[in-house]
Amino acid sequence: MEPIVSPAPAMPPLRQNDRAPEFRARTTRGDVALSDYRGRWLLLFSHPADFTPVCTSEFIAFARAKPRFDALGCELLALSVDGLYSHLAWIRDIHERFGVAIDFPIIEDPSMAIARGYGMVAADASDSSTARVSYVIDPEGIIRAMNWYPMNVGRSVDELLRLVAALQASDRYGASTPEGWQPEQPLLEPVALDAREALALKPADDEAWYYRWRRP
Repeated sequence: MEPIVSPAPAMPPLRQNDRAPEFRARTTRGDVALSDYRGRWLLLFSHPADFTPVCTSEFIAFARAKPRFDALGCELLALSVDGLYSHLAWIRDIHERFGVAIDFPIIEDPSMAIARGYGMVAADASDSSTARVSYVIDPEGIIRAMNWYPMNVGRSVDELLRLVAALQASDRYGASTPEGWQPEQPLLEPVALDAREALALKPADDEAWYYRWRRP
């Protein structure tokens, strides 16, 4: 089954707050469409190739962290241009050698339709390996964040967990998350955009009119 994806290879790069392009493809857990995840948070991430050291380390980390993603209501969905049988052989080998079950779907994309549509592979790329890209997609199907890593540097799964939690907290409370924010830590108030409102504010000693903590 060839993946079906809506964007053409020549479309502009995806940006934050774009709608994630729809697709349907075969995975290690049956056919999957992006719209299947509507109403839930989704981390869609690509990896350069099966049976590679950095990708193996990442998949073991993602598998072990899956209960923490589940607690955030965030699904995991992986992709590479390798075929389904390669994916199946790889996750079987990971299970046999390391005792780790990869229980989230991995998309096969041998035609690179999804990879090119999402910009994971450049239109003129000489190598079919997908970049190490992660997209955080919200329940409305909007790309809220993305990050890119080189092929020889692994992602931080802890940072991706923190990113999803921060986006959810910001949406829930209408506030911002400071540097290094972790769940249960204080948030920052939005900046006053009206001069009269800014002048009327009385920030605490450790604050400024543009830097105010959301107090309990």
